[in-house]
Amino acid sequence: MATYTTGSTTPQGSAAPGHGAEGEGHPSRRDFLQIMAGSWALVGLGAAMWPMLAQMRPDSSTIAAGLPIEVDIGPIKEGQAITTLWRGKSIFIRHRTKEEIETARSVAMADLRDLKAQNTALPDSAEATDENRVKAGKEQWLVLVGICTHLGCIPAGQAMGENRGEYGGWACPCHGSLYDTSGRVRKGPAPRNLEVPPYAFVSDTKIKIG
Repeated sequence: MATYTTGSTTPQGSAAPGHGAEGEGHPSRRDFLQIMAGSWALVGLGAAMWPMLAQMRPDSSTIAAGLPIEVDIGPIKEGQAITTLWRGKSIFIRHRTKEEIETARSVAMADLRDLKAQNTALPDSAEATDENRVKAGKEQWLVLVGICTHLGCIPAGQAMGENRGEYGGWACPCHGSLYDTSGRVRKGPAPRNLEVPPYAFVSDTKIKIG
């Protein structure tokens, strides 16, 4: 039985409207638990989605791969070649001998399979002369994307003593495509010359690719 105090019309033991634990305007314990449960559900959903979102984001090495690179070519002796990486692609840099340059420049256009220079610095219509595949005044340096244009294999011929094929350039070990000392395809299933990437000489002994 409820009791009353003087000056009050509210029974003791009962909460006044709008002021009790269950009253309007204040969350009940059940409401509080529902809010907490919803918050934890959102946290769990975010944790479950994070691996997928992280997988979609390229890692730092992938982002950096698109940046230009500088290569010191000073140590490369005449007749030698090195391989570097740019944008995940093998880049061949060969220090050609005088004989290799002369051989490349003696080839008639009629003997070439791909008549385009495939040089990113020149228009698509540029012919595949040796002059159009190197920098003027730096003819001894040949810079190429070292990927066979047939099925993306890596041609042999970078290391001294490796099989460079009958044209003295590169020989693809997978399907037999042969390239000359200007990186132009001469035999085999490859449809195009090796591509010349964008590059520039920073100094006589350093080039920037990209």
